Amino acid sequence: MTPMSRHTSHHALRFGAGLLAWLALCLVGVHTISAQEAVTVQEVLADPGLFHLRQITLKGTVRQVQPLDPYEIPAGSTCYGGYLFNLEDDTATLSVAVPGLCGVPMVKDPDVEDGARVAVEATVQAPSHGGYALSFKGAKIAMDQEGIVQAIANRITPLAE
Repeated sequence: MTPMSRHTSHHALRFGAGLLAWLALCLVGVHTISAQEAVTVQEVLADPGLFHLRQITLKGTVRQVQPLDPYEIPAGSTCYGGYLFNLEDDTATLSVAVPGLCGVPMVKDPDVEDGARVAVEATVQAPSHGGYALSFKGAKIAMDQEGIVQAIANRITPLAE
């Protein structure tokens, strides 16, 4: 074996070991995410910065479902079918936004109704990090000015009674 082929072989082994370590971390990460425990609304409200842009699972009862009028996003597309609701658990209540479908004009009723028990996989947006929240004060309001904590729903699943 030449010195060059030994170097190439050693480099390939190191690369392979690194790739295996990366894959193992990915699998552990996927397992952790899929086994994620639900967080209470009070935990989010107590320290919203800790949860900012993290995907979490919340469980509770849907309250005050309100469809949004079509709204425009910064890229210039108009979004349709979005809605807001409050998610109430035993600890507190949190505003949840369900973004609309952008660029496709449509009329769509919200996927949830008042009183439904649901699990919501959502991304938390905390104040003092910039950005906008969906609101009835106008489709988008500056979060920092309003002090709003909002969850952006990625998936909503009905819970068995």
